[in-house]
Amino acid sequence: EHIESLKPYQAGKPIEELQRELGLKRIIKLASNENPLGVSPKALQAMQNHLKELHRYPSPDSYYLRDALAKLFKVKTNNVITGHGSESIISTIMRTFLHDEDIALTSAGTFITFKIQVQSRGIDLIEIPLKNYQFDLQAIADQITDKTKIIYLANPNNPTGSIFTDSEFRQFMQQVPQRTLVLLDEAYFEFAVNNPDYPDSMKYRFDNVISLRTFSKAYGLAGVRIGYGFAHENLINNLMKIKLPFEPSGPAQAGALAALDDIDFLNQSIQIARKGREFFYDFFRSLSVPYLESYANFVTIILESENQVNLIYEQLLKRGIIIRPLKSFGLPNCMRITTGLAEENAVFAENFEQIIKSM
Repeated sequence: EHIESLKPYQAGKPIEELQRELGLKRIIKLASNENPLGVSPKALQAMQNHLKELHRYPSPDSYYLRDALAKLFKVKTNNVITGHGSESIISTIMRTFLHDEDIALTSAGTFITFKIQVQSRGIDLIEIPLKNYQFDLQAIADQITDKTKIIYLANPNNPTGSIFTDSEFRQFMQQVPQRTLVLLDEAYFEFAVNNPDYPDSMKYRFDNVISLRTFSKAYGLAGVRIGYGFAHENLINNLMKIKLPFEPSGPAQAGALAALDDIDFLNQSIQIARKGREFFYDFFRSLSVPYLESYANFVTIILESENQVNLIYEQLLKRGIIIRPLKSFGLPNCMRITTGLAEENAVFAENFEQIIKSM
């Protein structure tokens, strides 16, 4: 019954689908927080070089990539795990640690995959409402019981773009018992880490924290599905027993390893997201449209109603522009816009303004 009641994850509308439906040649997709610069050139070359090895199974433990990540973040190789995106690692964590009468705890208005994975195990999930569109860490801490096995936190949060601060995180962790795992999703880490208030989880080394990151956003490798995580070696050792043996794929491992060395591409990705956020802030202010300050590569706006969100979404689709309504995230009067190239942002702004002024 807990499987039958689930709703599958709904991704942003694919470009090919909109082209097929409307016959449009030009599509601007600002829906899925993808990297508008494309793929890291070094990663692309490494993946192309790996194609001649496609008849071979990939490294079952991603040793070279894990070793490179360990050196970069100053941990041991056996503190690192990889997977088909951070979602796959979340799935492995659920299968490894959640069972029987365990309870999972998180916030409403956050990444949907965690909720789906918990409910797929038939585990009770408690969701704490957002407070001013941010994680209410104290309210989450107040719900911890002796059955709370895993707490999921996203920092920055998707889809609001908000962060909790270093002091808030430290205070929260003082209230979390050692037997409870904190799953800290830092998929947008690269866009936030330079903020002095941002609590980079790798500075704390809590034994009950599992940090998750990805190559999908800042490195532009969403299409090959590769993510990674850090944790105490005892936790990683148990996760390695459960993860699928040949994930990620060989091209994904090769691409990720090369992407770590492409600092120029990473810096460009961070810069284009920052400029995109600033452009959107100025634009939405000019229209008196409320927006949420973001520390990621997207901006979420607050509209008058779910109906207004749907009308704008449909009108933008007809013009070949894809954004993300947030009803499925529990925020029906909000929409999320990924930062694109400057010309893509400008086209979105021009069309959004025309639509909203005609309503």
